[in-house]
Amino acid sequence: MNGAADMGGMMGFGPVQPEKNEPIFHTEWERRAFALALAMGATGQWNLDMSRAARESLPPPKYLASSYYEIWLGGMEKLMAERGLVTGDEIAAGKMLHPPKPLPRILKAEAVPGALAKGSPTERAATSPAKFKLGDKVRARNMHPVTHTRLPRYVRGHIGVIELLHGAHVFPDSNALGQGEQPQWLYTVRFAGTELWGAAADPTLSVSVDAWESYLEPAS
Repeated sequence: MNGAADMGGMMGFGPVQPEKNEPIFHTEWERRAFALALAMGATGQWNLDMSRAARESLPPPKYLASSYYEIWLGGMEKLMAERGLVTGDEIAAGKMLHPPKPLPRILKAEAVPGALAKGSPTERAATSPAKFKLGDKVRARNMHPVTHTRLPRYVRGHIGVIELLHGAHVFPDSNALGQGEQPQWLYTVRFAGTELWGAAADPTLSVSVDAWESYLEPAS
């Protein structure tokens, strides 16, 4: 979707300033927020793409004023409220006020290392041949869905070159809506900086974007 989260390629935010020796968590509450997100994800009430969509669809003023893990908490609150797992008064109070709703799966502490090591692979068996091959010129579709998508806004309508094929993977746009995985071929497409930002851009710059097949069309 076109929202506050889709700020890649935009001017006015200044350069990225990496934090030297940045810790995994800056405060204890961030560690707890990550643990809560992991535990709730393991219950099976939503999938990875639903969680991304929940975070990225937060109101822009809230999204832009929040830190990384505040955004995670905001998305999780939204998902839990939609499923009756938490109420507004509980969110306001910061504690449980009503009997908990039973859940089919619970992630135990001893199972966390294994869950983290296993991850959630998204590669699936391909059901059709790849439409594009290495070296093909493609155009990212000029699309503006009102729901979740992984195609960055700043590459839409621009021409790039297929540089990698990754096989078929879960399609996030459908998965975020609960419409099934609908696997598609996934490609890495390289865009020249001058194609994205014009002749004044650094001619040595290029940007590589992973894009699902339905995001792309042959460049004419």
